Amino acid sequence: MIDKFEIIGLIAAVLTTSAYVPQVYKTWKIKSAGNLSLTMYITMFIGIILWLVYGIHLNSFAMIIANSITAMLTFLLIVFKLKYK
Repeated sequence: MIDKFEIIGLIAAVLTTSAYVPQVYKTWKIKSAGNLSLTMYITMFIGIILWLVYGIHLNSFAMIIANSITAMLTFLLIVFKLKYK
């Protein structure tokens, strides 16, 4: 049985991870990333990777999934920022 706090973590993971999807989609669609802060997204990416390592250490499924997906989405925004200057 899944722990009730892990369920809360999964819900938080879905909400915070899905928050990145509209920005990634919009940036990809309009092929423009001029308004995105490269410094912010690089800092965020590093933080997300550290959260991922912490989640792996805790063996937290919610943290591992959320931070893996969010890291990929954030990395895409960094790539778009560099590509669509």
